[in-house]
Amino acid sequence: MPQTIMPLDLLNPSDSFIHRHIGPRDSDIRAMLGTLGYRSLDELIDDTVPSEIRMRESLAIGAPRGEHELLVELKGIASKNKVFRSLIGMGYSGCITPAVILRNILENPGWYTQYTPYQAEIAQGRLEALLNFQTMVADLTGLPLANASLLDEATAAAEAMTMCHRIVGGDRTAFFVSCDCHPQTINLVRTRAKPLGLQVTVGDLGTADFSGGAYFGALTQYPATDGRIECHKEIAQKIHSAGGLLVVATDLLALTLLTPPGEWGADIAIGNSQRFGVPMGFGGPHAAFMSTREEYARQMPGRIVGVSKDAHGRTGFRLAIQTREQHIRREKATSNICTAQVLLAIMAGMYAVYHGPAGLRRIAQRVSAYARGIRAGLRKAGHRVGEGPIFDTIRVTPNSRSAVDVMTAARTRGINLRDFRDGSIGISVDETTDVATARDVLSAFGVPVDLDFESLVRGEKDPVDEQFARTTPYMTHPVFNSYHSETEMLRYLYTLQQRDLSLATSMISLGSCTMKLNGTSEMIPVTWPEFANLHPYAPAEQTRGYEILIERLENWLSEITGFAATSLQPNAGSQGEYAGLLVIRAYHEHRGEGGRNVCLIPVSAHGTNAASAVMAGFRVVPVAIDAHGAIDVADLKSKAEAHRRELAALMVTYPSTAGIFEETVKDICRVVHDHGGQVYMDGANMNAQVGLCRPGDIGADVCHLNLHKTFCIPHGGGGPGMGPICVAAHLVPFLPGDPLATEDTGRSIGAVSAAAHGSAAILPISYVYIALMGAEGLKRATQIAILNANYMAKRLEEHYPLVYRGRTGRVAHEFILDCRPFDKSAGVKIDDIAKRLIDYGFHAPTMSWPVPGTLMIEPTESESKAELDRFCDAMISIRDEIRAVEEGRADRDDNVLKGAPHTAQAVAADSWSHSYSREQAAFPAEWVRDRKFWPYVGRIDNVWGDRNLMCACPPMTAE
Repeated sequence: MPQTIMPLDLLNPSDSFIHRHIGPRDSDIRAMLGTLGYRSLDELIDDTVPSEIRMRESLAIGAPRGEHELLVELKGIASKNKVFRSLIGMGYSGCITPAVILRNILENPGWYTQYTPYQAEIAQGRLEALLNFQTMVADLTGLPLANASLLDEATAAAEAMTMCHRIVGGDRTAFFVSCDCHPQTINLVRTRAKPLGLQVTVGDLGTADFSGGAYFGALTQYPATDGRIECHKEIAQKIHSAGGLLVVATDLLALTLLTPPGEWGADIAIGNSQRFGVPMGFGGPHAAFMSTREEYARQMPGRIVGVSKDAHGRTGFRLAIQTREQHIRREKATSNICTAQVLLAIMAGMYAVYHGPAGLRRIAQRVSAYARGIRAGLRKAGHRVGEGPIFDTIRVTPNSRSAVDVMTAARTRGINLRDFRDGSIGISVDETTDVATARDVLSAFGVPVDLDFESLVRGEKDPVDEQFARTTPYMTHPVFNSYHSETEMLRYLYTLQQRDLSLATSMISLGSCTMKLNGTSEMIPVTWPEFANLHPYAPAEQTRGYEILIERLENWLSEITGFAATSLQPNAGSQGEYAGLLVIRAYHEHRGEGGRNVCLIPVSAHGTNAASAVMAGFRVVPVAIDAHGAIDVADLKSKAEAHRRELAALMVTYPSTAGIFEETVKDICRVVHDHGGQVYMDGANMNAQVGLCRPGDIGADVCHLNLHKTFCIPHGGGGPGMGPICVAAHLVPFLPGDPLATEDTGRSIGAVSAAAHGSAAILPISYVYIALMGAEGLKRATQIAILNANYMAKRLEEHYPLVYRGRTGRVAHEFILDCRPFDKSAGVKIDDIAKRLIDYGFHAPTMSWPVPGTLMIEPTESESKAELDRFCDAMISIRDEIRAVEEGRADRDDNVLKGAPHTAQAVAADSWSHSYSREQAAFPAEWVRDRKFWPYVGRIDNVWGDRNLMCACPPMTAE
């Protein structure tokens, strides 16, 4: 019978998004509710979410929107941004993203919907791409060990400072920062140093006195922020003689021409790889880099990709030992591990692969030619410029006109220059600079427009003289010398893509990671020039569109969380944790209670929580959980009372890490407040709250949100992410401040990211998601996320015991299966189940966390019932395979679980020595025949890789 359509409904958009985002159809929802014994979603939610924390009114977000309608509106907002030619520099450069990389990586869900490569066997393409990035960075900087990226240049500098402090040890607390560094870097290093009790001195590195042994390290910029290139070899020797370490912030493109810092004494090199094909994006996301000496491998922050072997002796890649150690060290971790920009590191690495060493050098020479030509023209016109070597940046003091006049004249020509605020101006040319731009710059200074620019270039000496010229080769590995035609590059990218499992392949049911749909309409605006090509420090009158988007998004997030204000500056969830704790610390200090330094953290909490607390200067005190996975209120009260005068905060995840809505959460908040502390809520599980309850109403004082979880920014294979913080009214004055602030910013904690709005270019994704869904859709998404989890738990509970349930027997949006008994009954470990799931075409759920030997499953709302059933069928089939071992029908040592995952090469080999069949190995379920995902390698031997640490591209003979 045809459905009756109300006349007014015909006026609504035909391309509404809610039913596109939510996987189960209405008939599926009714069937799943029936399986659980409920007649409606409201009944399920009433039985799952405690009534005392439930919202009574709808979110003030507005009605759902149509996709086309919203994109047209957003295009209008974007048009209020004015895309000038920004020659501001300061670590951000215009660049050309090769179209083959733009279309096939940045705009390709096969690359941007992957998860962090903890399951190495289904992440070989991404891991190889990251190894390329590491090799490129190590080669260009002249230091042998690089990590797989950090958040931005300024945070990389701060990480390098704390790394130096760990390496040097002892009681040294002073760190010297050269005034030649970018101002945002200086500010962020100061922010990071304060809670750790480190003292930062900013000054002239050339005149600094290191002889007293007070400094554990120093940071300089090469080339300097104003473009000068200076020799730091003697300074490095002086610092080393005093027992300190030297950190150098540098430019990868410049290093194709300049002597790399590793060759003249740098211990650590950091910087931003943005100009390698990644748009400026009003500040990010971009992949920072860090390289160092091999002996500092275990002290290095972030993730490191290493080379190992698989079960068949073939070369395979994986995350090295240092990466895995971060998760178990908690408060003893050397870094907060979730601080990578994988997708952008892959882009930068592929830019280097596509251009090769010769191509990069030509780009650098071209940039250098424009810089020296502009400098020659300025000098010829009587303006004051330096005479020393430069690469891409000129600092000039105008003659016969003011800096304001020149800046204004440049803007009338569509060009932004840097104002040094001392009467001088900075000009930083880049890959996009052309003759017309150079002439416009000179014209703004009053240089005649008919000047022959080409003759200026020919008549100017190469600014990189012999003292600084690079003499060592770089990027000699075949990967950087093989894919220079678009055909070759395209095939290489697709070869790697096929070695990875992404959301384009199947569901990724990772507990606490919320791998949901990243809708195409949400992703489209990211690469619009109006959003992609703005410099983060462009004048405010050029960024009105971003201001509108950011203000609306901040207001929506504040409404969703029940807080007074939101800061979008933290550019990762880990940064959000850190920033939120700094806000709490600043609040206590402002009230004269700076001695409050204890942070209570449940033992089940994310490992990042403890690491963030230590970074923020707190002492971690663990709180027990009870048999049901909830916070042990008695233990909490005991710890709160014992530390009454020192209690700063409690970090709590809600719903809990056990996957349940704790009934006592309001009481927990009350206990902390009664003892003088603040409540920090980890927003990792916000996908179970939106539209149903709000952290601010529950009693939290601050929470961070993972926009890459709840609000649809893709994980990008391990980054980018965004971790904004939302705070109650009393904490608003302490929110992060301007990264370029030159004066005291009052109560603000200072900058936590290099750009004021973090990775602004990806904010349109969450904006579009929230606007498309509206209040109705956001609530519906939360309800379906909870339904999907409970449906799967119901299907699997007869085969795998559930570790935790709520009071009514329900779970939240995720649940934990107990796999510990199988080790004793069949010799099957959690790794065996995870690897066998690959043969069924699925990524493993979260393994052994928060309980060792378990699997944490989160299906999200965007997976269909058919996909949920396929995953459940796979898990039930694997249980039968375990049972076969238990009953002696399968060999305890040679079975499909121990042999998993099975590669095409192994299954098709002439010899087959296993006691089970090839068909059972490769096609364990009927649906696998239609959509088989073949892992590129067999099970990776992590121990071999750790004993033979190699973190750069292996030689071609490695196979």
